Parts: sequence; structure tokens; C-alpha cells
Amino acid sequence: MNVWGWAMTVGRPVQNAGELISVLVVEDDAPTRWRISDALVQAGGFGVSDVANLADARQAIGAAIPDVLLTDLQLPDGSGMELIRDLRLRSDKTEIMVISILGDEKSVISAILLGANGYLLKDAFPTDIADTVRDLVRGHSPISASIARFIVRRTQGQTGQASASDLNTAKLTHREIDILWGIAKGFSYADIAERLGISKHTVPGYIKNIYRKLEVNTRGEAVFEAIQQGLIKL
Repeated sequence: MNVWGWAMTVGRPVQNAGELISVLVVEDDAPTRWRISDALVQAGGFGVSDVANLADARQAIGAAIPDVLLTDLQLPDGSGMELIRDLRLRSDKTEIMVISILGDEKSVISAILLGANGYLLKDAFPTDIADTVRDLVRGHSPISASIARFIVRRTQGQTGQASASDLNTAKLTHREIDILWGIAKGFSYADIAERLGISKHTVPGYIKNIYRKLEVNTRGEAVFEAIQQGLIKL
């Protein structure tokens, strides 16, 4: 963990955080955490701190309330939901955005009700995270397209109700459903193959078929659609 005036991802100090937008990045996957933090530092105008777990995140917000929190939900020592709740008890001014592979109804609604202002799926990550964070600070609510569609359906009273054509499209085999469940849990191709007793080289082919049947392009969208259609439960 580091203080606001330093960016761990690049190992160099940034300018005084007093005039910067302070951002706390909470993400246990190191490459993802570094990518987000480095993009913000390179863009300028941000004082970035990044941590890999809930305990360090709590310590960070205890020392200084950030202007922006970017957090994953699945952390090695707890849930990002707990962090959102903790931060909201301390501040109603911090902008909070979830960045997660989870796009199911429970995760999305829970995060929003706890106080998240935006929700992005990792597989639908913006090309310019700095602009996205600036939009968040300006009062916008960045939301991945599939999440936005879900919210629209929920508002229209159609949440979780797949049409007959949707169900016909999603005629997944038992093996494909097993693989989709593994994707939802964040397992690697090798992990999925080992658990199912198949070659890891066949997993991409299964995933390609899953995408085609669900009419999606990313893992996050596939998981979201499968949960909406009742094909898997987390």
C-alpha cells in the first residue's frame, strides 16, 4: 500500500496530491491494478494509490478519504461490497465505481444500493480509464452496456424474464454450462479443464460456442446473460 502522492505501479512520485483527484484502486490482480493505476498517472491530474486487498483498502481510507474509489468485488480477504459500505459511512462525496467480472443481478443491484455510482465489467473495460474517471467526477455514471440493458429491463419490469427466442438461442450443452460456471467463478482455462477432465486446448472452442449461442462477445456479458436466463447460479 502507498500514500496518495505516490503511484506504486511506476515507482515514482507524482505531484502534490492537494490539487489532484485522489483515486484509490482496489484490485487483487496485479496486472489489472498496474494497468489502471499507470493509465491514470500517465494521464495526469490524479493522485493514485493502489492496494490488493480489503484490509489495506480499509487502512487507506482510514488515513485519507479518496475522491474516487475504483474497486473489484472479489478480493482475497473479503468483498468489495464491504468496502463500499464502509466508505459510504465515512463519506457521501466520494465517487465509487465497481470494476468486476460479476454482472449478475444481485451484484449490480447490491453495489448500487450500497452507494456505487458506476459499474464496469472487466471485459468491457474503457479504452481511456482517465476520461471515464473524469466523467465519474463530473457526475456521470459510467456503466457497461450489458449492465445498462439489464437496468432498463429491470425498470420495465422484465428483469430475469428471457423470451422464448432467447431460451432457444441459449441451448447450451451440460459441458458448456459447466465451463460457463467456471468462467463466472474466475477460473483459468487450465483450471476449468482440470476440473472437468478435458484438454485445456478444447476450452476456447467451447467458449466460442457459448458466445455464439448467447450472442455476446465477452466473458462478462456471457456470465451476465447466463445468469439472467437462469442457466447458472453463483
